[in-house]
Amino acid sequence: MNIIAETPTSLPHSPVPTQDDRRIELHDIVKCYDTKFGEKRVLDGITFGVGPGEKIAVLGKNGAGKSTLVKIIGGVEQPTEGTVTRGMTMSWPLSFGGGGFARAMSGLDNIRFIARVYDKPIQETIDFVEDFAELGSYLKHPVKAYSSGMAMRLAFALTLAVDFDCLLIDEVIAVGDQRFAKKCREALFERRKHCSMILVSHAKDIIKTYCDRALVLKNGRGRVFDDIDFALEIYSTL
Repeated sequence: MNIIAETPTSLPHSPVPTQDDRRIELHDIVKCYDTKFGEKRVLDGITFGVGPGEKIAVLGKNGAGKSTLVKIIGGVEQPTEGTVTRGMTMSWPLSFGGGGFARAMSGLDNIRFIARVYDKPIQETIDFVEDFAELGSYLKHPVKAYSSGMAMRLAFALTLAVDFDCLLIDEVIAVGDQRFAKKCREALFERRKHCSMILVSHAKDIIKTYCDRALVLKNGRGRVFDDIDFALEIYSTL
């Protein structure tokens, strides 16, 4: 969970962004890794944009570069080539495991740290996370003592506690039992339906219900489809 706070209004004398400025834009993103077998190009010229309130699904087989793309959008990793323009506040990538916490610190101390970084009222943030995550006294324990599910609850609640314009979600739409999973879906898709989302998911029903477009990745290349049903059909043949 990297802490990303990139927005045109973060500088004291920067102009107020217009509606056209409030977009996430990726242009010709290339990502290569050095392996023992030589250079591996995971992403090869990915270009797309997301405007206020838009929700785009990212589809592809395992190893297609979906998580890498989300990390690049969030600033966790840098592209080998290409540019990312962030005209909206962006959440950290929300993914399984809830990684990125200071694991020696308690859940409460991690909440306080995030609240200070994002200039949120500390007690209000603690109250929200405590109520949403339902971790009880475990919030006083070091995060390294948490199960992966507990860490995910904390990460999910913290993401919702900050008023991000765009949410980055890598496979995680809901965690926990059926009741808690429903709570997560309602928080994401109903109470925060005004937010933009970049959503990596295999949940076809969620994608069909909530996403406006879909980016399909294959062999490092990507194409955006406005027709969700057609995108899912293409995805099913990969």
